[in-house]
Amino acid sequence: MQNREYPRLEIPHIQADVSDGKGFFSGEVKNLSRFGLSITDIPIDLDNSSDIYSVILDGPGNHFKLLVRPIWEQNDGISKTIGARIENSPWTWTEFVMRQESLANELTA
Repeated sequence: MQNREYPRLEIPHIQADVSDGKGFFSGEVKNLSRFGLSITDIPIDLDNSSDIYSVILDGPGNHFKLLVRPIWEQNDGISKTIGARIENSPWTWTEFVMRQESLANELTA
């Protein structure tokens, strides 16, 4: 984790609605960075053959629509966790993550 260009941040209470082009599935953001995120508790019905997912993130006072490319998946038989690279995001997403990075740095200083 320390070798990452942009650190992963754990931000609580961000819900994710993920679409594989066939349906919508809800999960929760486990961690995020400027260019990637991990989403957990997604139903196993999410089609893992899709090249790109549309993701809507909702959290306290925040709402973002992202296009992400799945990189890895862990399936426990009940739900799955995916790691994805962000392919397209609004500038407000970058501002949000940079603010969170700044807050995290203040807490560790």
